[in-house]
Amino acid sequence: MKAPHRLKKAAHGFPPAPVPLAAAARGAVALALPLLLGVWSGAVVPAVIAGIGALWGVSQDGADPYRLRVRRLGGMGLAAAAGLLAGELALRSGHPAAVPGCLVALALPAGSVSLRGPLGSVCGMHLLLGATIGSGIPVPGPWWHAPLALLAGVGLVVALSAAPWLWRRYGIERAAVLAVYRAASRALAAAGSPAAEDARRHLTAALDHAHQVMGRHLARPGRPRPEPAALRDAFHTAVRLGEVASALVWEGRPLPRSATEVPLLLAARLLPPPGRRIGGLRPELPGPVGDPPAPGDDRTGHDGHPSAPVGDLTGSVDVEAVPRSGPGSPGLRALAALVAEAGRARPDELPVRLPAAPRHGRAAQLRYTVLLAACVLLAQLCAQALHGPRGYWLPMTVAFVYKPDFGPVARRALHRCAGTVAGVAAIGAVTLLTTDTYALIGAVAAFGALMAVGVRHHYALATTGLTAIVFVLVDLLGDHRALYGTRILDTALAAAIVLVAHLALWPRSAAERATALTEAALAAADRYRRLAPEVTPAQRHALRRGAYHLLAEARRAVAHALSEPGRPGRRVPDRPDLPDLVEAVAAAERLCDAVSARTLGAAPGPGARPAPRCAGACPVGG
Repeated sequence: MKAPHRLKKAAHGFPPAPVPLAAAARGAVALALPLLLGVWSGAVVPAVIAGIGALWGVSQDGADPYRLRVRRLGGMGLAAAAGLLAGELALRSGHPAAVPGCLVALALPAGSVSLRGPLGSVCGMHLLLGATIGSGIPVPGPWWHAPLALLAGVGLVVALSAAPWLWRRYGIERAAVLAVYRAASRALAAAGSPAAEDARRHLTAALDHAHQVMGRHLARPGRPRPEPAALRDAFHTAVRLGEVASALVWEGRPLPRSATEVPLLLAARLLPPPGRRIGGLRPELPGPVGDPPAPGDDRTGHDGHPSAPVGDLTGSVDVEAVPRSGPGSPGLRALAALVAEAGRARPDELPVRLPAAPRHGRAAQLRYTVLLAACVLLAQLCAQALHGPRGYWLPMTVAFVYKPDFGPVARRALHRCAGTVAGVAAIGAVTLLTTDTYALIGAVAAFGALMAVGVRHHYALATTGLTAIVFVLVDLLGDHRALYGTRILDTALAAAIVLVAHLALWPRSAAERATALTEAALAAADRYRRLAPEVTPAQRHALRRGAYHLLAEARRAVAHALSEPGRPGRRVPDRPDLPDLVEAVAAAERLCDAVSARTLGAAPGPGARPAPRCAGACPVGG
């Protein structure tokens, strides 16, 4: 029986990311609830400040483990509250230089911690954002009301985001590990086709994500509780499956359906989802061994012999049914051995954590800190000259846009401008239809859901929701000025300030980062090549995972650098061009595939890629 059309289609293309409906619902509730309570109780100003906290919390809500979510949201909330308090005190002082001085003083620590890791980056940005709001929006009442209200809004997002932990404690880890098996199935289905390399990279990305999600469980000594223990065993099998899949992809032979379904059947055995089907597959198996395969039937093995059924979706996988087509297919024999040993992992066989990518050096951190402070100061001076005391939009936009660790600065500035225009148009259309307070709060809920989706899919979409929400919040505070065109011009001016400063004074920041990451990745690939034949299986898995992880990071960094505007024809002596880095990373990936294949004794097939002998920018050897 041939594979269903759905399976064939999914095998060679990656499924689109699903719409995060739960996150959209959390965004709508988190933003609408404080405003409704404020309107009903008459405490509108604290409710709006809480709404700002919820707005920033929604922007940092994610799909990572609950412990990491709470840590990130908590750090962000404390940093934003501290910035809000400092900005509020500077505004209340009444001194002309207090607000610019406060923003510059907070931009320095914000910039210094932003390039030191994801948590530091989020906290640094929101420290500065809190200061821009506190110094730009006068808040009546005692000085401590606004920070507490902001923390209340963030706390609401924390409660909504972490609530599923009560009934779905290990659901995130389970989904991440299951995604590896699905990616492995797609990689095996793509073997021997032009999509094989992309499918293997997708498998690497899934393994990296699962490794990060499982890190806390892998680092715990001793035997954990039953469910984490099952997840650890399933993850260890997934790590070994990644090695076997890389070897089979490198062999270049198209694989029968009975082989490509093995990862999904392993997942059914190790992570049986109650009442659900793995990967959307129907419980249909290939025909019995006695059925003679028709020409071109996908049950035919590499040597022309039919492959047997692999098992069923109830969790029992028959190792004898995995196709082993003789001495010419050691990769398939390794797959059969993996099925036989699945679920027998020992804790000491697991690589605990991925290697850390090289961080930005002190010189880069200092340059970014100075540039960020200068951009914020210039934006604040322009805002005071153009708008007077309520000119928070310009420095706020600078704080959002100038985040080189979040992606290409030029693309982020462009998406910010586009999202602002769309958000202004959307909220303008809403206010033309109605100015009723409850209708506007309903619009805030809708835009909050849109923003939660945009955070995961597209920055311009997230900016659209954020822009519309801010207009409603400011209107509830009593500022009814028509500022639609002004906000678009302010956003464009802030983006221009950032782009001129960044491209004129630090034009090669992304390229330098890409070069450093590529060098680290090539060194890891060379280490894997040299040591793989000599070390224990656990050490080999750790070396291979580290090499593929750093190569994936390097590929992303090079893509980031290629997206930044450059100066045509300009070359820095003794440094490789970005196209050279692309070729170096691709060659190192092929080398790692070949090492994985040779470690398992796999032999090249007709479509196998030759093991590269890298030269020039890729000094790892063949």
